[in-house]
Amino acid sequence: MISVDSVTVEFNGSALFSNITFNINENDRIALMGKNGAGKSTLLKILAGAGKPTRGKVSAPKDAIIAYLPQHLLTEDEATVFDEASKAFSKIHTMKNRMDELNKQLETRTDYESDEYAKIIEEVSELSEKYYSIEEINYDAEVEKTLMGLGFIRSDFTRPTKEFSGGWRMRIELAKILLQKPDLILLDEPTNHLDIESVQWLEDFLKNNAKAVIVISHDKAFVDNLTNRTIEITMGKIYDYKTNYSHYLQLRKERREQQQKHFEEQQREIADITAFIERFKGTYSKTLQVQSRVKMLEKMVLVEVDEVDTSALNLKFPPAPRSGNYPVIISDFTKAYGEHVVLQDVNLTIARGEKIAFIGKNGEGKSTLVKAIMGELEHQGKVQLGHGALIGYFAQNQAALLDGDLTVFQTIDQIAEGDIRTKIKDILGAFMFSGDAIEKKVKSLSGGERTRLAMIKLLLQPVNFLILDEPTNHLDIKTKDILKDALKAFDGTLILVSHDRDFLDGLANKVFEFGNKRVKEHFEDINGFLRNKKIENLREVERSK
Repeated sequence: MISVDSVTVEFNGSALFSNITFNINENDRIALMGKNGAGKSTLLKILAGAGKPTRGKVSAPKDAIIAYLPQHLLTEDEATVFDEASKAFSKIHTMKNRMDELNKQLETRTDYESDEYAKIIEEVSELSEKYYSIEEINYDAEVEKTLMGLGFIRSDFTRPTKEFSGGWRMRIELAKILLQKPDLILLDEPTNHLDIESVQWLEDFLKNNAKAVIVISHDKAFVDNLTNRTIEITMGKIYDYKTNYSHYLQLRKERREQQQKHFEEQQREIADITAFIERFKGTYSKTLQVQSRVKMLEKMVLVEVDEVDTSALNLKFPPAPRSGNYPVIISDFTKAYGEHVVLQDVNLTIARGEKIAFIGKNGEGKSTLVKAIMGELEHQGKVQLGHGALIGYFAQNQAALLDGDLTVFQTIDQIAEGDIRTKIKDILGAFMFSGDAIEKKVKSLSGGERTRLAMIKLLLQPVNFLILDEPTNHLDIKTKDILKDALKAFDGTLILVSHDRDFLDGLANKVFEFGNKRVKEHFEDINGFLRNKKIENLREVERSK
């Protein structure tokens, strides 16, 4: 058991949270929730030993292994992917080497009665007890299984890690964590860089193999499927619910309703007491009663109502000219990079108003086809845009195209038109830009902040064909809901490249599955696709057996 005792964190005299106390037990699957800035990542760092509280402490058993995957990394290394992942077992290998070294000394030494000899025997005994208590496993097979579960292929194993993007290096770090079989796994936004199949694999792995997990995630489906406990940080306090995220939302609503009821009752009581004091404070016969009520007010502990974000914002795309019946027609499309063929003889048609999810493992051609539609790469075959198609495109590098010398407000102000101009601050607030943040220069923003700003910019431009590549990676749950509602109401055509199942649920009505150089069309929503995909996977397993 790991315990958090009266932990307080203060910045410049004000408390982020105060006297937080809770225990983490084996088999706990905890979702750490709270609005941005509540202190979730700070608490995770303290649990990992990567940060220190102002007061209080975290206690863990002496040999407990706590593994932490932060939101941003990372290392560049000359090691191969396989060797880097194998470092998860470095402590075990070091232990074995030390035992071998000590046993050799015992074989050659003759000072059997010396203190030095006794110390070596003691150390060998201690190491042997630890080493032989570890379950015997095939380390190479475990590394291979974990890397492949996270989306790597065998040919990746011998490539240096420096050849991979930050998202893929994040997966290597995640593999190292999972292979260590820690007592507590701390994950800060682990699904941001994973495709749907890898997210499902991670979910199953954590449910079936992990001892205890604390996760911060904006992927509602992932959190709901994984967790059995929710800890919310709000207004410097925590609330601990022994249930998953969806049930926690209902309990939190009921808690706040109760708080509001008690608050209103107390306010009425205070008003009655204050009125009595004001009425009789100069009346001699009522002096004792007045004094009694003054003391009553002084001793009263005021009921607090936890903050709740009641700001509701309906984002609507500005009207755009109607496009032709078929915004995109793709015929005999083939794309190869050198000898490597990504897509071959792809034929598909996208009709006006369709909302389509592009699904498939990384590297199967989703972004390649998007770039072809955008006219950004050469290829064989034909990609024909329909009459009047006005494309709005959001990609991860969209943030880099913003003007760094403009402020956040100016960036939106220069493109906003009509009634939307009166709501710029509300829109910025919904995407987590409030107060002084709207006067920040774009060049001083973090990568996540720039991504959110690029998303707002896209939402305000009149288009009839939207292509969004991983739009939710830096959005919290509330902001994702605002974006999702706007996209549901969007009457144009939509292509979504995303691994966020909850975001796609109810939004995409068709799935294009990328794999084996082909694109397969599924006339169903994401839930139907995943249900059928699992059946297909089971058949494949049976066939391979």
